[in-house]
Amino acid sequence: MDTTAGRRCHHAINPVHVAMYFAPEPKDELAALGLEEGPMSYLAGRAAPLGTVDAGTVTATFYNFNHEHVARYIPAAWTVTTPEAVLGARLRGADGMLRRLLGQEALASKEMAEAAELALRATEAGRREGRALYAANAGLPVPEEPHLALWHAATLLREHRGDGHLAALAVAGLSGIEALVLHNATGQTVTSAVLKQTRGWSTEQWTAARDRLRERGLLDDTGDLTKAGAELRDEAEALTDRLDAAPYDHLGPAATTRLTELAGAFTTTLRAAGAFPTHLYGKG
Repeated sequence: MDTTAGRRCHHAINPVHVAMYFAPEPKDELAALGLEEGPMSYLAGRAAPLGTVDAGTVTATFYNFNHEHVARYIPAAWTVTTPEAVLGARLRGADGMLRRLLGQEALASKEMAEAAELALRATEAGRREGRALYAANAGLPVPEEPHLALWHAATLLREHRGDGHLAALAVAGLSGIEALVLHNATGQTVTSAVLKQTRGWSTEQWTAARDRLRERGLLDDTGDLTKAGAELRDEAEALTDRLDAAPYDHLGPAATTRLTELAGAFTTTLRAAGAFPTHLYGKG
């Protein structure tokens, strides 16, 4: 099967998971546990499937976060609450978010049930080897309600691709911050100010990483991608596609296309409902 079909499906279904990072419902649920809003809630929420891990494990599995930044919040978060409580809170938050943004009619639709069934079938072929975040999430129970089952499957597919992408970045010789700077140069992610704030990098560290990428010929003097930089990114994405092929090969071409259509429709509704703050996106 064309490996880019998996990438297209990822782009369609990934926002079903990502919307939780901008929604008030998950934030409120995590705050009710005593976690600070912002980095502590994000780090604890995403790392909870791993258990009471230390900062080093989180830095390794998240890849592009400043370790000193992570260490300010992990393992301190586990003195406030437990991973088990966080897992419950994030599922309740996802439930509230999807009910508000998609509406009850969509949640009860046959399309939702079909999308959940297809997405879960894709996750059956996910590979745990070398994929810590995917493997940890794969050990969690599947929610019964279709919209939460879809959210759970979207999380698994996101982390499966993400874990493979980290391997591709390592092969490309990119550090965590260098990968961020190179991605930011495309203008297809949140601004550098947001990336620095959320990942804990200083302006000096960001500038130094940009200088290293210039020395490698991956960025030009204005901070734009060079031909070599664009080619390196393309190579990393192609390797990520190959590493992420198993779920979509298992699903098959027709079912992958159908899941892309169904998930894409839900993502369109999420965007129309204001799930993603577009003003945060862009180069610079």
